[in-house]
Amino acid sequence: MNIEARLAIRDESVQSLVRGIGVIRSFDAGNRRQTITDVAARTGLTRAAARRFLITLCDVGLARTDGKFYELTPAILELAQSYVSSASELEVVQDVLRGLSQEFDESASAAMLDGTDIIYVARAPARHRIMTIGLGIGTRLPAHATSMGQALLSILTPRELEIYFSAADLKPLTVYTLTTRIALRRRLEEVRESGYVLVNEELEIGLRSIAAPVRNPNSRSNIAINISAQAARVSADEMVDSFLPAIRRAVRAVELAMDSR
Repeated sequence: MNIEARLAIRDESVQSLVRGIGVIRSFDAGNRRQTITDVAARTGLTRAAARRFLITLCDVGLARTDGKFYELTPAILELAQSYVSSASELEVVQDVLRGLSQEFDESASAAMLDGTDIIYVARAPARHRIMTIGLGIGTRLPAHATSMGQALLSILTPRELEIYFSAADLKPLTVYTLTTRIALRRRLEEVRESGYVLVNEELEIGLRSIAAPVRNPNSRSNIAINISAQAARVSADEMVDSFLPAIRRAVRAVELAMDSR
């Protein structure tokens, strides 16, 4: 859902459901097992409220506990599967990413914009790890610091972009992160003109990535495709000279597949 639509329905949202989703999201790669106190601290809930949500998740099989620590169960994947199974174009995207990863022996990913973050919807990882955190389908990262995020922001309408800036926290993740509206707007103008973006160590030191947007007939389902690599192994020039033509071919393949469905 785009940012404007989310704001439009905020007044009708069920806050208990919002808080429950917040509890689920508090579990990530660095916080797989949490106590009630941990969840309360990460979500801003009281311990009593966090306890109720955790017990409810356990009752429906989405979480389990040993009496002290809580963790999500594999059943949580059923929630994502409902979306993945309905988005048939993601099968094409996954095949395209697999081809990119095999061609360059680097990680290829696809993401959609969700609020001020991107969320990974498909991924073909390389044999070597490129980031200190684990990446997978469902991983959320701030859009302003990522190549796919900047690619997706570049194709927003002026109104959508203003809404994004009103909600975004352009916090620095490295010394190279773009943290002002002026700098990010300038970058997005460059991306609109070139059709791609190269991000150098703005998300994590030592990480370089290149991305391009894929326009969907349904603009809410626009995605971006990227290839990421360790900066010490792949130069910026090599990314533009070798990776970019392959990404552009991949974008055309996905857009053609979307148009034919």
